[in-house]
Amino acid sequence: MELKINGVTSEFPESLTLQELLTLKNLAGQPMVIELNQAIITRILWNETKLKSGDQLEILRFVGGG
Repeated sequence: MELKINGVTSEFPESLTLQELLTLKNLAGQPMVIELNQAIITRILWNETKLKSGDQLEILRFVGGG
């Protein structure tokens, strides 16, 4: 399946949930906000949100600094 993540199109296996995608990309457990097709998806729904080919995601991670 083809997904566009932060403006970059990539291929992934079919039948992924949002949580499975984050695990594949080594992002699971990090503080972030995810927008799927221009709608923010709350963390509680990540495990049940199924992705489909053509979906567009914006993944915004919070990074501390000083």
